[in-house]
Amino acid sequence: MKKITLNVFLVILLLGLTISCFNDDRDDNLILASEINDFVWKGMNVVYLYKDEIPNLANDRFSSNQEYANYLNGFSTPEDLFESLIYQREVVDRFSWIVDDYIALEQLFSGIFKTNGMEFSLFFAPNSTTDVFGVVRLILPNSEADNNNLKRGDIFYAIDGIPLTENNLSNLLNQDTYTLNLGVYNDNGTPETTDDTIDPETENVTISKEPYTENPVFRTEVINVGGENVGYLMYNGFTPNFETELNNAFGEFVSNNVQHLVLDLRYNPGGRIDTETFLASMITGQFIGQVFTKLIYNNDLQVNNTIFDFTNSISNGNSINSLYLNKVYVLTTSRSASASEGLINGLSPYIDVVQIGTTTTGKTQASITIYDSPNLRREGANPNHTYAMQPLVANGFNKNNEAVPSTGLVPTIELNESPFNYGVLGDVNEPLLAAALVNILGSGRSTYPIFQELKLIGDSNDFLPFEKGGMIIDNKFLIKTNKKLDSNQ
Repeated sequence: MKKITLNVFLVILLLGLTISCFNDDRDDNLILASEINDFVWKGMNVVYLYKDEIPNLANDRFSSNQEYANYLNGFSTPEDLFESLIYQREVVDRFSWIVDDYIALEQLFSGIFKTNGMEFSLFFAPNSTTDVFGVVRLILPNSEADNNNLKRGDIFYAIDGIPLTENNLSNLLNQDTYTLNLGVYNDNGTPETTDDTIDPETENVTISKEPYTENPVFRTEVINVGGENVGYLMYNGFTPNFETELNNAFGEFVSNNVQHLVLDLRYNPGGRIDTETFLASMITGQFIGQVFTKLIYNNDLQVNNTIFDFTNSISNGNSINSLYLNKVYVLTTSRSASASEGLINGLSPYIDVVQIGTTTTGKTQASITIYDSPNLRREGANPNHTYAMQPLVANGFNKNNEAVPSTGLVPTIELNESPFNYGVLGDVNEPLLAAALVNILGSGRSTYPIFQELKLIGDSNDFLPFEKGGMIIDNKFLIKTNKKLDSNQ
């Protein structure tokens, strides 16, 4: 895997050049401006992907310490300053963010976060634009939700006896402990939806959020279809600490002579690009050394442009278990994002990718964690605060210089998940997996069920303190040197 990166001298040089119009004396600046605001501006000035679109990030924006300090003092919080530097928040940069606790952020990226183990989707209740109900879509193993026998497809209409509405759901679901009031969808025996209701059941379940380490390799199956073995893998995050578990899953597929693969990324919000590259290499194996994906930085950091090649080993040096496939089936929803989309985009020039489900999020950019230190890394971070930023720093492209559209990747076979017919994940009758198996069998033109569409208004990921997933680069890449990205690759 080639990684073309920036050396420490260049990072430090850039930190100096970006404010070369005035004396960068931290003690002087502290008299007049917040040191956290100082970190926010200087960090964004160095790495932000859309720097050229933000006049206030120009290298020659300030002519003196006083002008710079006055500018910083114009923002009451670091968050306000950060938001002012984001390029077209609603339509272009929907994904850069700032946090005041990077320790919790690091735990989330490593798969550790506080949860009750219940992932869910939220919908408006039938015939209502204010009342809300939730449907459990995933239960994490050995979590509070699992231990209390909650299951995929369970419906809840209230928390602590209070019916859910669009206005109160945030407060009710952000509690560390709450009681779910379970319900059932009632169509009242008619095909019309105008009389549909969510009716209460007598069962209530109390669950609490606890620290949890999630293994993203959620489920694997080997299914015989027409005399050939199909591997099924539900993979819920490109988490580096579980690359061995991912490789072991493919070892199981190899030992069972798997000839087809259904990769379930329907709830996978992304993660590390190097882990994404390892997974692409496990699916294939015949393209070692060829370009899988490329990252292109802002104009000041073009030397930092990066290539990730298909590889034959994971980060600990162990050999990759590869299937050498020429076709893969990928299950997606609107919650499939970043590295999930990058995997599809990176594989598409090489093999046939059959995407089944709904259109993905539409996130083509990569981000890094920026700390308040001389080289923006964790080491040497300012001990006076725990602020960090996760700005977009690079655009991702495949071998053919194609990016994931901001509107998302459109499926080959469109099939909505129905909250009233979720099915059991990994079961041959689960609708999305069943559609893939029918396609593998090649038994003529298939018809797929049409379910009543409800308006999705949010899900459990919205209640995490930080974004779960994303397309993440380790910022050690900023201080390593290799070779420039050739313009003709």
